[in-house]
Amino acid sequence: MAALAYTRGRREINQYFSVSSAKGLALAAVLLLAAGHAALRYYPGHDSCEHLVSSGRFLGEKVWQPHSCMMHKYKVSEAKDCLADKRVAFVGDSRIRQLFSSFVKIINPQFREEGNKHEHIPFEDKAAALRVDFLWHPEVNASMRQCVKVWTEEPAGKPHVVVAGAATWSIKAHNGSEEALAQYRANLTALAPLLEKLAKGSDVYWVLQDPVYEDLLSENRRMITNEKISAYNEAAIGVLNGSAKNAKSRVRVFSVSQLIAQETIMESVDGLHLPESSRETSAMILMNVCCNKVVRPIDGSCCQPPAAPTLTQKLAAGFFVLAVAGCLALHLAQRHGPRRARPCADAELGEEKKAAPAPPACPSEVVLQSCCKLGLIMAYFYLCDRADLFMKENKFYTHSSFFTPIIYILVLGLFYNESTKETKVLNREQTEEWKGWMQLVILIYHISGASTFLPVYMHIRVLVAAYLFQTGYGHFSYFWIKGDFGIHRVCQVLFRLNFLVVVLCIVMDRPYQFYYFVPLVTVWFLVIYVTLALWPQITQKKANGSCFWHLGLLMKLGLLFLCICFLAYSQGAFEKIFSLWPLSKCFELNGNVYEWWFRWKLDRYVVFHGMLFAFVYLALQKRQVLSEGKGEPLLPNRMSNLLLFVSVVSFLTYSIWASSCKTKAECNELHPAVSVVQILAFVLIRNIPGYVRSVYSSFFAWFGKISLELFICQYHIWLAADTRGVLVLIPGSPTLNITVSTFIFVCVAHEISRITNDLARVLIPKDSSALWKRLACLAAFFSGLLLLSAVQGDPRR
Repeated sequence: MAALAYTRGRREINQYFSVSSAKGLALAAVLLLAAGHAALRYYPGHDSCEHLVSSGRFLGEKVWQPHSCMMHKYKVSEAKDCLADKRVAFVGDSRIRQLFSSFVKIINPQFREEGNKHEHIPFEDKAAALRVDFLWHPEVNASMRQCVKVWTEEPAGKPHVVVAGAATWSIKAHNGSEEALAQYRANLTALAPLLEKLAKGSDVYWVLQDPVYEDLLSENRRMITNEKISAYNEAAIGVLNGSAKNAKSRVRVFSVSQLIAQETIMESVDGLHLPESSRETSAMILMNVCCNKVVRPIDGSCCQPPAAPTLTQKLAAGFFVLAVAGCLALHLAQRHGPRRARPCADAELGEEKKAAPAPPACPSEVVLQSCCKLGLIMAYFYLCDRADLFMKENKFYTHSSFFTPIIYILVLGLFYNESTKETKVLNREQTEEWKGWMQLVILIYHISGASTFLPVYMHIRVLVAAYLFQTGYGHFSYFWIKGDFGIHRVCQVLFRLNFLVVVLCIVMDRPYQFYYFVPLVTVWFLVIYVTLALWPQITQKKANGSCFWHLGLLMKLGLLFLCICFLAYSQGAFEKIFSLWPLSKCFELNGNVYEWWFRWKLDRYVVFHGMLFAFVYLALQKRQVLSEGKGEPLLPNRMSNLLLFVSVVSFLTYSIWASSCKTKAECNELHPAVSVVQILAFVLIRNIPGYVRSVYSSFFAWFGKISLELFICQYHIWLAADTRGVLVLIPGSPTLNITVSTFIFVCVAHEISRITNDLARVLIPKDSSALWKRLACLAAFFSGLLLLSAVQGDPRR
């Protein structure tokens, strides 16, 4: 009864909600969200710079998240490069002095305050030709006004950035009287025009007063209450906002430190001055304000205008515009022609099927429609991660943010279970299920920032290795059984693996190696192909006649293993090979191939292990050693139980080791040799019991069919800033935002998978002569890309 209710319920849902209707809903959501975010840009105060200096929240105890944008953590070298040949001036009281000190420590971590704190403090880095000065002016009075006036009259000596603020000394000196507040307002009113004039050529920030922790204040500071501070801040905002007549003030009010202080002032030593961590956060915000537009860090989207599109991106945009226009023209033409049979939803599968046979679309029509849809999808990619339309936020890891979604998807995966069509080891449904749940776990790992938690990091490394294991297993099995070493097969695989990445390299202006997993599986596929295709070509059919051929294949595999070992322990030889032109264009990242070397070395043996496992398994299967019937254990009971016990122990042993590992470097060193232990343990646990081998999760398998597209698309339309942040479509509601962005992301990945399959069928013909012509055109296309890259240089940061 439960199974019947489940089947009827699923049919009822799929009858009204098919894949096509889901994609239509996703398209509508994108249009509405894009329109909403575009409308927000026209309202004052809705740019990322304003958000950076005025709003935000703590993600954890010391992790500050500005509203709607990402804050970069500056290194010493980056700060010096940004501020070279510049002067920064901090003007104010002891609180501004502490902010000055934290700011200078970003440039020089060894800086220490020395001497009298109630006087000017200079800092200079002669090598970088930069100066940062603190000028002691604890009250807004004639002395501060004269200081600013000199800068307005002598442009040659004025600072590039001015950070000013004061109030607590006025409150303390006049015992918090109303007359002192009135005088403060009058003095600031006289100072404001000078600040406004200075702001025409410099960046000027007025720091509002942070709250105090009144219980910790000493007796001579008891008059500095939060009520008084609020009154002084209101006076400052009123004066500064009204200083520019009929225009927005150029002096920016730095109010974000108030929000930071509200959360941390309890940690203050004296109740007045903020703890060091809070001052460091405020200083880092200032550094982002000053430097993001200069350094342009990928993970610093605040105050950073979008980069101008490259020539290649402009040409790609023109191509997709023409494709969309052509598709619209074709649609209008078809409206006046004979109508095709309309699709209807398959209630069982949630997919579409034809109500009646229709004539197949001509190849040119398929290509045009695919390019049109791809153009619209690429526009969404660009808006998400290259334009300044949607918001971005930093990642922040907590155990609940990783493990809670894992539990959710595990429950869903177990709920959607079905019987497999075949019960062989690693059958098609099972491998798709394996890819599916691994991909979902990897997605959660990326969006939660779980790489900071070493045990999770090591287990995710095993999942990546398992993908490569399947690469070795799957391609070896195909070539061994089919013996098909034709160019058509190679082109089909390479096209399906690389089509989306090549398009993204053009549209998103990123190198091929940036999407590291695709180069990895591509190179390993070619290695498998070359190993088996080279003379002598040994296939299962040939090997059945003589055991000699099995020995020959093992010798081939042994030679491959020796080559892997040589390259693994000869970094120089590896880098020389992949630094050769034009290979260097594919495998360089940031000007060298070290990243490619690191990625390849990390999982260097696992593809070989997959090939060897496939050889052993197919040999045992051919000799009928294995029992692969429905519900039957793979081996005799005693042997099955023993292998199951060893597998479970091995699986748990690896997990214990990964959890006790001290550093990533130590773990990564051992990972290539030991990752296969947990992979093989999982394969045996999943396949030895007949009842486990006979069922699979259709939920996980559905995601497994689009696992490659999910892995690649996440870079730009689920994560943000090239995976360093999180895309924010709906600000202020993290749960709703992740739900909506995930829904759109999955729909896009599914549609790209369909487009890739459609184009592969048309662009990779089985006819050899036609295929070679297409390859010649492809070679010309990539030659053009190389020429364009040489003409426009390297615009990437």
